[in-house]
Amino acid sequence: MASFLTNKFWRKPPRSKHSPISPSMSQPTNGQISSQPVTLAIIGCGQRGKGYARHALSHPHECKVVAIAEPRPKTQRQFADLHNVDQTLVFTTWQDLLAASAETIATVGKRLADAVIIAVQDQMHAEVTLAFAEQGYHILCEKPMAITIDDCLRMERAIKRAGVIFGMVLRYSEYTKALSEIVHKKTLGDLVNIVHVEPVGYYHFAHSFVRGNWGVEGKSSFALMTKCCHDIDLLCHWFSSTTPAKVSSFGSLTHFRKSSKPSQAGDVKRCIECPLQHDECPYSATKIYLDALKSGTKSWPVSVLVDGIPDIENVTEALKTGPYGMCVYESPNDVCDQQVVNIEFANGTTASFTMVAYTSLICERQVRLHFSHGEIVGDMTKFTVTDFRTDTTREHAFQPMSGHGGGDLGLIKTFVEAVRQGKQELLGTDVEEVVKSHMTVFAAEASRKEGRVVDCAEFERNAREKFDKENPEKSA
Repeated sequence: MASFLTNKFWRKPPRSKHSPISPSMSQPTNGQISSQPVTLAIIGCGQRGKGYARHALSHPHECKVVAIAEPRPKTQRQFADLHNVDQTLVFTTWQDLLAASAETIATVGKRLADAVIIAVQDQMHAEVTLAFAEQGYHILCEKPMAITIDDCLRMERAIKRAGVIFGMVLRYSEYTKALSEIVHKKTLGDLVNIVHVEPVGYYHFAHSFVRGNWGVEGKSSFALMTKCCHDIDLLCHWFSSTTPAKVSSFGSLTHFRKSSKPSQAGDVKRCIECPLQHDECPYSATKIYLDALKSGTKSWPVSVLVDGIPDIENVTEALKTGPYGMCVYESPNDVCDQQVVNIEFANGTTASFTMVAYTSLICERQVRLHFSHGEIVGDMTKFTVTDFRTDTTREHAFQPMSGHGGGDLGLIKTFVEAVRQGKQELLGTDVEEVVKSHMTVFAAEASRKEGRVVDCAEFERNAREKFDKENPEKSA
């Protein structure tokens, strides 16, 4: 998820007459694996784009950022300077980058880069993916894949048609890979049940899902999709020998609404004017942003408020005029602040998932996996393995890392290597599998809204039939 704006003045770029899978500037043409760094174009240089691109700075022999698209001038300049991107390849909109790429393909038969990292707002993922897949770029897409079923299916069709590598999801931290190996090798016997919890964090939820870009479903999507699609994907991954059969879900917006506003706050709409801003309110924007800044924090969540480096003056102005200064009880948010999902798989095994805003932990996922011969209990930094047969328990600890417990770093490393070798299988998943786990998320939300247990296979079949009828496949 990242911040990015569209440009209402853009012109539709010319379509190249060349094959969309023309070789890029650094891709080998002799069938050999290239020894050159994989070249990347970053579309959206916000929090997520910066996180993925960081790997190019620490491992320049593996990958290099050669082009960017970012509308915010200070953010754009800082990112371009940090990665030493040539100014001819610095663009304000993704459409400008696409047009320049089309021109390059038309004139010299090569793309601007090997791959694009799509870190724009969720509702833009499909449009950007379709455009760059058509030009033959390998694609790393920030989650969620898309916010509608039809867009997910459009992306799936485009990726398969182009034959490019597609990367997404939260499977690549050392913690998750080690845990997954035990699951898939059946070290503890058959996996029977999973209990998984996503503790979003009280101020994180207030920042992102009340005041922020993901607070209004009509402008983004529902919280289970924007926050937890990769959690559901993990459950499906661990139960990969079977498929989701039935899903039910319950949840609502319980607290972040006007009826919960403390009476002492009166009619004030902004925290900076509120008598409760310093002590009584845990969701005070003054505490979350200004006090954090005064204590030396200039990274997330403070950095999100401004274009460029945050300081007292520009952050104060943002709290006076922007959405991050609004009282959480006066904001227009409407997404769930707590939700549970129950899944029954085709072989009778089960999983339960809980997303909740009201936690001190910030996205430090808790999980319990129950097997026929043992149990695993984990928290993203360590997990314990208990073997019932030997009555022994062993702990596996991992170095704490930022970015989904190191999952972001693991994803970009794996994606770069998959692009370098031209092997989708190195990612351990593909676009069809990603779509299938997203279908489970859509089915769960349908259950919550409609108050019924949803048959997953029927739900996906009906969705695909409807899409195929309305969007018949065109011949090449």
